[in-house]
Amino acid sequence: MNLQELLETFELLDQWDERYRVLIDLGRSLPAFPEEARTEDNRVEGCTSNVWLIHETTDDEPPRHVFRADSDAFIVKGLIAIVLMAYSGRTQEEIRGTDIRDIFTRLGLEQNLSPNRRDGFYAMVERIHELSGAQTQSA
Repeated sequence: MNLQELLETFELLDQWDERYRVLIDLGRSLPAFPEEARTEDNRVEGCTSNVWLIHETTDDEPPRHVFRADSDAFIVKGLIAIVLMAYSGRTQEEIRGTDIRDIFTRLGLEQNLSPNRRDGFYAMVERIHELSGAQTQSA
């Protein structure tokens, strides 16, 4: 499933319970995460659950940023899947131009996740921006 298909699926689901099940299924579909990458250096700060995120770049021109992540919480794994759909395999410019807050709102997550999970979601996004060099420079 890609991000557009996910948005369309969520539009069809009226109940948060149904969306919650889709999120858990998305999390179950994450590729295996290497045990040796479950280190403090790869842990995302700001997440209540443990979240590990690793990054590599391709040799393409411009390079693409590939992310892999995992968590010890089912719903967070689903949120990771959304973040990876939005950012993994993208260039720095594409990452910078992705409006994750719009995606988050369109998926109905803004009103249905606890503040801690919401903060953790945005902590993952911030870490992706750091790793890819796509963070915006503030004056």
